[in-house]
Amino acid sequence: MKNFLLLLLFLVVFQTANAQYTEVINSRRPGFTDSPFSVGTDVLQFESGLFYQKIKDNTNNLNVSSIGTDVMVRYGKFLEKLEINLNLAFQHDNIKFDDPLLDNLSRTGLSQLTVGGKYLVYMPKYKDKSKEIHSWKKKMAYDWKRLIPSVAVYAGANIPITKNYVRGNAPGFLDGKFSPRFAIYTQNDFSDRFVFLMNLVMDKIGSGQKENSYILTGTYSINDRISIFGEHQGIFKDESIPNDFQFGIGTAYLMAKDKQVDFSLRRISDRDGSAFLVSAGFAWRIDKHQDKFKLLGSDGKVAKDDDKKGFFKRLFGKKDKNEKLRKVKKVKAKKRKIKKIAPPKTSKAEKRRQKAELKKLKKEQKDSKKKKKKEKNNYEPPKKDTDT
Repeated sequence: MKNFLLLLLFLVVFQTANAQYTEVINSRRPGFTDSPFSVGTDVLQFESGLFYQKIKDNTNNLNVSSIGTDVMVRYGKFLEKLEINLNLAFQHDNIKFDDPLLDNLSRTGLSQLTVGGKYLVYMPKYKDKSKEIHSWKKKMAYDWKRLIPSVAVYAGANIPITKNYVRGNAPGFLDGKFSPRFAIYTQNDFSDRFVFLMNLVMDKIGSGQKENSYILTGTYSINDRISIFGEHQGIFKDESIPNDFQFGIGTAYLMAKDKQVDFSLRRISDRDGSAFLVSAGFAWRIDKHQDKFKLLGSDGKVAKDDDKKGFFKRLFGKKDKNEKLRKVKKVKAKKRKIKKIAPPKTSKAEKRRQKAELKKLKKEQKDSKKKKKKEKNNYEPPKKDTDT
C-alpha cells in the first residue's frame, strides 16, 4: 500500500492545475471522502454535524454507544490550488459489558484533532460541447478525457490530546503521540451529474495505531439542489487490531448558494462485530472570493504589472526592450470662466401683450374675491317651518 501511494504521488507531483473555485458550496459532507479541489481564495467554510454510533463487540462481549459532533474548518488564502483545514471531533462513549460483574465505563473528550493542507497538482480540461454547432455527432460524443482524474496531495498531523475525562479504566481517545497523515485525493467527473472520488490515506504513522485506508464514493445529482451518494471504505490496521470495512449512503440538499444540509447512514463491520452510524449535518461558507484577471497588451501577450515589483526592482530593474516610453509634457490647466447664456430678447409689442394679459388676470382674481366676500356677507340661513 505504501509503495503504491508513493508511485502515484511521483506520477502526478509535477503536473499543473487551474483555479477551482465554484459558485455554489462544495462540501465534503455527508461522506468521508475529500475532494481534490480547494474552497478557493478568501473563502472560509465550516462543515459540522451530529452523529450517533452503536458498536457490538462479540469478541470482548461489550456494547459501545457514542454520541458526538465533528467539525471541519476549511480556508483558502494564498493560492487557488491550496487549502488549509482543521478537522476535530468531540464525543462521549458509554461502554457496557455483558458480564454483570464488570462495571460500566465511560469517556468524554476530543477523539480527533488534525491540521493539514491539500494542494491540487493536476486538473484535466474538458471540451465545452455546448459550443459545437457544426456536427451533432461531435456534440453528443463522449469526452474520453473525463477518464483522467483530478489529483491533489495532502499532508497533515494528528495533534496529541491528553486531557480526556475518563471514568473507570476506559482508555483515552488519543494516546498522546504526535503522528503525521498523508493522502492522495482523486476525482472523476464522468458526466455533469455523476462524480466518482477516491482517497488513499496513510494515517497515524509511527504511533502504534497506523492505518492505511481507501475510500470510494460515487455522487449523483438528481437536480440542482438534491444529490445522493454511496460510499465504501476499507481500513487496514496492525495485526492486533481488526480491519474495518464500511458501507454508507446519504443525501444532501442545497438550501442556498452558500448553505447545505445532509443526512447519512453507515454500517461498519470487522472480525469482532459490527457498528451502525447515523449522522446529520450542516455546511456553510463565508465567500469573499474575487476572480483575478490578466491584462493583455496590444501584441496579445500578458502585460507585466509593475505595481507588483519591489521598490529596488522598479528602481534598478532592466526595462523590456520592446517597451517604448514616450515623454509627455506636463501642461497646467488654466481656470476658465463660464459665460452665462442670456435669455432671448423679446419685442416691445410682445412685452405690452404680456403686461396686458397679466393685468387682466389680476383684475379677474380681484373681482372673484369681491364676489365671494359679498356672497358671504349676504348669506341667510334657511328658515324652519313652524305649525300655526
